[in-house]
Amino acid sequence: MSVGTDSNLGGTTLAHLIAGRPALAAEFERLGLDFCCHGDRTLAEACEAAGVPLVKALDTAMADGSWQDEASVVNWPQLRLVDLIDHIEDVHHRYLHMELPWLIALSSKVLSVHGERHPELERVDEIVSTLREEIVPHLAKEERVLFPAIRELAAGHTGFAFGSVSAPIAVMMNEHESVGDLLRQVREVTSGYAVPADGCQSYRRLYERLTALESDTHVHVLKEHSFLFPRAVELEAALATR
Repeated sequence: MSVGTDSNLGGTTLAHLIAGRPALAAEFERLGLDFCCHGDRTLAEACEAAGVPLVKALDTAMADGSWQDEASVVNWPQLRLVDLIDHIEDVHHRYLHMELPWLIALSSKVLSVHGERHPELERVDEIVSTLREEIVPHLAKEERVLFPAIRELAAGHTGFAFGSVSAPIAVMMNEHESVGDLLRQVREVTSGYAVPADGCQSYRRLYERLTALESDTHVHVLKEHSFLFPRAVELEAALATR
């Protein structure tokens, strides 16, 4: 299929493009399109912000490799609200709970071995530690406060001690921005996770895992910002008019 037959894709939001074909997340990541906290941007708007030619992004969006059959992939945009929460916890929260302690240890190890020749590793180690300090309590707030409240909404119940569900959602979105900034910093410090010629296997593994963390976090935030949170706010408003 040629780009010309689907030029209206330029006016489609990144969130809905990725919802239709999750493989596009990796392709848009490669192009530097910010679908994480800005999934509401159209493809054309995202390309303009990133300085990427729209035709290049359209070619990517219509490539056979991106628009393949993904029957084995969870169709998370179509999940019920409570099932979407379960999916986010099972896929993304579990990953972070397991991965962050491992990254802390690996970052410290690589710094101790290569830090003298590569002083930027000290900053990498600081950012990794800060990521864990910010992400772990963030996950706890979602798991113990926000997600239970959304489950209550799905069951038809309203009236929370904190008021509207939009209040904790706003806090979570601000914290997502902070984590996104840290991920941008570590990508910049590592020159795009470029392993130096003298980098050992642990060095390479650290950068591979940081790349994976960045990609998973971007998709994680997309699911919450563009799908879970708006649906929860809409449901609360609907329940208030009953």
